[in-house]
Amino acid sequence: MGLEISIRKSDDVTIVDLRGSSTLNDGESELLSSHLKKLLASGMHRLLLNLRELTYVDSSGIGILVATYASLRRQGGDLKLLSPTDRVRKVLTLFRLQNIIPSFEDEAQALASFGPLGYFAKS
Repeated sequence: MGLEISIRKSDDVTIVDLRGSSTLNDGESELLSSHLKKLLASGMHRLLLNLRELTYVDSSGIGILVATYASLRRQGGDLKLLSPTDRVRKVLTLFRLQNIIPSFEDEAQALASFGPLGYFAKS
């Protein structure tokens, strides 16, 4: 199964639902990278990646998560993860990301963790 990406909003947080796998070999990581770059370019600063139905991620997918996280943090935004599967959690742990990128099991708690928007200035 390839990677399916759907995007929805909850107030000022963009939720990216991922289903399938993100690997370099099948080009799915490039698809993920493209979607995330478009979101950032369109001014989305608060992303929640729903990993509940992401069955596998390889090092290329992890690299995309790290690059997106770093880019968002530089812009005053944030990236958080929702419900990584055991298999994905193991990869996150292997790369020591479980203590860097916040992860939540409950969507409402994840959304609440972003706090009020207030600090983004409109130009």
